[in-house]
Amino acid sequence: MSESVFTVSGMTCGHCVSSVTEEISQIGGVRGVAVELDSGKVTVTSDQPVAEDDVRAAVTEAGYTLVSS
Repeated sequence: MSESVFTVSGMTCGHCVSSVTEEISQIGGVRGVAVELDSGKVTVTSDQPVAEDDVRAAVTEAGYTLVSS
């Protein structure tokens, strides 16, 4: 298992958290997504390390911005 931590900006509520979680969960190999609304920290647990570009695309699709990994 691999764990990667990213920072997402623009999330303000539980719906935001749900949207980001849903999009990132669709990336192949992802087993879990934990989002901390206050800090914007997103922890992704996966079979193999996830590509930052894949996470960025998922976060963008959800309507938010990936700040950093």
